[in-house]
Amino acid sequence: MTSLHNHFDHSLRQAKSQLRAYMREAKRDFMSSTPLVEQHLLSERILELVEQLPQFVEAKVVLAYYSLDDELFTHDTVQRWAESKTVLLPKVTGDSLTLHPYTNILSLRRGAYGIMEPCTPEFTDYDAVDLVLVPGVAFDSAGNRLGRGRGYYDRLFANLLPAAVTKVGVCYPFQLVDHVPAEPTDVRMDAILN
Repeated sequence: MTSLHNHFDHSLRQAKSQLRAYMREAKRDFMSSTPLVEQHLLSERILELVEQLPQFVEAKVVLAYYSLDDELFTHDTVQRWAESKTVLLPKVTGDSLTLHPYTNILSLRRGAYGIMEPCTPEFTDYDAVDLVLVPGVAFDSAGNRLGRGRGYYDRLFANLLPAAVTKVGVCYPFQLVDHVPAEPTDVRMDAILN
């Protein structure tokens, strides 16, 4: 039984690794062939879909993310949302993510992996988080998500946030694939918008 389980783990890791490699190429092609202004317009259209979700409209506390160059662009949206909601951003602390309020661009510093992270006091009322905007390398229509492989969001969902929190995966259209390899314990998104 153990060898079967080990084989399954290895196959799953290999499938995830292959999909990450494929998506790295697809992202490179998309970024090089799509003007920045078009990337931003597409990002804005997708994030407007988030704003139309009843769960977002009712949310008081939203955990978002400050995008990297190869992710759906969120900078302007985070600023806009912070005018009417408590917007949290994650900060890499060791093997975990801590949550911190976003106030404005001046509250950010470059942190782990080159990510702009807030340097505001830690937010610890995890039960107050109503909705999480989740980045990913790839998603499928069943709500499965492939991250960058470090497990930060998996640990966040497992250890800190309430199970009932609304999880919204956002991505460019090419990042929605037929199948993301997933284990039964992997946390699924409640919605994927692309």
